Amino acid sequence: MKKLLFTNFLKDTLKFFILICFSIAAIVWVVQAVGYLDFVTEDGHGLYVYFSYTLLNFPKIVHRIMPFVFFISLFYQISQYELRNELLIFWTVGVNKLQFINSIILYSLLFAFFQIILGSYISPMSQNEARSYIRNSNIDFFPSLIKEGKFIDTVKNLTIFIDSKNEGMVYKNIFINESFDGNKKIKTPKSQMIYAKKGILKNIGNEKYLELNDGKIVNKNNKKINNFSFKKIDFDLTQYQSKTTSFPKIQELESKLLIKCLNFHIKNKKHELKNKYLRCNDGSIIHVKEELFKRFYKPIYLPLLALLTCLIILISKENEKYNLYKVLLFTIIILLIVTSEISLRYAAINIFGTLFFIFFPITLFLITYVYLVQKLRNNL
Repeated sequence: MKKLLFTNFLKDTLKFFILICFSIAAIVWVVQAVGYLDFVTEDGHGLYVYFSYTLLNFPKIVHRIMPFVFFISLFYQISQYELRNELLIFWTVGVNKLQFINSIILYSLLFAFFQIILGSYISPMSQNEARSYIRNSNIDFFPSLIKEGKFIDTVKNLTIFIDSKNEGMVYKNIFINESFDGNKKIKTPKSQMIYAKKGILKNIGNEKYLELNDGKIVNKNNKKINNFSFKKIDFDLTQYQSKTTSFPKIQELESKLLIKCLNFHIKNKKHELKNKYLRCNDGSIIHVKEELFKRFYKPIYLPLLALLTCLIILISKENEKYNLYKVLLFTIIILLIVTSEISLRYAAINIFGTLFFIFFPITLFLITYVYLVQKLRNNL
């Protein structure tokens, strides 16, 4: 009977958690997806890249909101069980309140383990995969970027001006300014300016070309300038990428790489780490530490949230102060979640911030647990 009661309670909590988690995550995802529309409207990426990038950011959203949703789910279920007198059934069949609390703590440890897996492996992997779509994307929506009478510099190292275009997508009076690095021994950059009376966008397989007609090319290399006219040339657009950041952020890197960087930093060998995506130096090590704390240590707050939520059972709904007590407890736990976010920011900056972030949840957990044990024993 006891096992059945606990199973039903945990199932109800899990169902509510999944419902709320995906509902909130979906709302956040939609808001972010709207913000990412710039990838298409301004940066020239295709819809496939856009949807792939936004969908692969979903695990990151779930990871960020998980502590709050876990607390809301547990708080709601305990409150509902109390209002429906279902907690009374627990006490009637011989389940004491300390057993109930211990079960909730064990339950929270499973969530903490899941959050570690989500934050240390699944989320970075999906974010890195999302970034790879940006890295490997060319300007798929080039026609939508071209606006008559405006200089367009969305594409890196390329500026394009179109005087007009007709319904057949024929461009008139085209100006192109292309800049690129020359020979490495020559530090002065080279540039090329192209003018054409007419141009047509062509797709050949996966490659994009701008067929230019009746124009002139001006090449500038150091102080030398040369030019020539042409009747028809194909300007390759496939090689160009938008200015969207393609370099992965710290939160998108593998955990083992961040741990390796931290280990090298501790041993003062940080400059020996050779990786094209991570510059392991004094400027980045703070962000590396913060990210590792977020992935591997922050989930320890979940058992603390579970324990504090269990304080609800100390007062019966028949008590006239029950509603006030719930509001006060809810506020305290919300402030604790905010504190965990703020302290994470300072955990990697100095030793005081590190010690506070590490020992605060453990100390508060032990104090709360001892208080609960003493309180429940006195009520026996």
